[in-house]
Amino acid sequence: MTDSLLPDDIDTLARRVVEANAAAGRIVALAESCTGGLVAAALTEIPGSSNMLDRGFVTYSNEAKMELLEVSSDIIETFGAVSIACVWAMAQGALKNSKADVAVAVSGVAGPGGGTATKPVGTVVFARVQRGESGDPEGELKSFGDLGRAEIRRQATLCALELLLP
Repeated sequence: MTDSLLPDDIDTLARRVVEANAAAGRIVALAESCTGGLVAAALTEIPGSSNMLDRGFVTYSNEAKMELLEVSSDIIETFGAVSIACVWAMAQGALKNSKADVAVAVSGVAGPGGGTATKPVGTVVFARVQRGESGDPEGELKSFGDLGRAEIRRQATLCALELLLP
């Protein structure tokens, strides 16, 4: 057992992310919605995280996504906050408003309510944007299923951490 607030699997992966990014000289930023800052919390549990983490944006409301990350209201109205388009815009906004080389964004439906037929509880979307890279958005939709709020957020945190590995 590590001396961490978080479960061992998250702590172990966060340690790998911190060490790998620090070794690569890579700075990261986060844009989190359904994880509520858990990804940033996991990274800051690790000594040396200040060498690779620039900042994290917890943009739980649509207004926060628009104000802090410059996500267009058109994206949210057309595709919703739980969409590849939205997390792609969130990641771009985090990159634009930071000194980071790479940004990862996460948004989802952690439940117990809030799910729909097309986006049931357990639907989480992720995106990664790297500075200076062009091309198609790098995004992913995962359907964890209705595992309970805590487990959905845990799984989403693990996936976001994986995306931060160089």
